[in-house]
Order: sequence, then structure tokens, then C-alpha cells
Amino acid sequence: MLEAGGDALVRAGLNTAPMPLRLALIAAGGAVLLLYGLAVNAPGWDFGRSLGVYVAMFFVVAQAINLLAFGTWPTPGMLVGGMLIVAGGVTVALWV
Repeated sequence: MLEAGGDALVRAGLNTAPMPLRLALIAAGGAVLLLYGLAVNAPGWDFGRSLGVYVAMFFVVAQAINLLAFGTWPTPGMLVGGMLIVAGGVTVALWV
């Protein structure tokens, strides 16, 4: 949620007209992305394995933010591709 949320804040800032709001949204996005970087890299997780789960979760959260914040519904191709991404994340997470 932190990465997709930070990206969404930066995107909103880039597409906002008033300069003070633009700068505030971009700065907030940068702060959220910094928190994301700290949260992901602080624990000693197996990066290769967690990456599969991360990619699947990022896709799902990004689509939810895209719908809720920007009003854009995923296309049928996006849904089919997303199912493949999520299936891959589950496979990476559960394959022992």
C-alpha cells in the first residue's frame, strides 16, 4: 500500500493545478515512498521469495487505488493479466 499509495500521491501532484497543492502532494508521495523503502528493506526477508508476493500485492493494490482515486476500471486484459500475476505470486509463496 505504501508504494502504490506514494506513487498515486506523486501522480496526483503532477496533475494538480495549484502549485502549493502540487508541491504538497509530491512531497507527501516522496515521504510515503521513503517509508515504503524502509519497511521493505529493514527486515531480513528472503528478497527473491518475497518479491513474488510483493508483485502480486502491488498489482492488486495499484488497481484498487486506480479505481478509487482516479476512477479508472481495469480492462478485461488487465484483469486476465492480473489473475496470472496473482497466480504467480501464490505459486512463489507456497511452493516449497
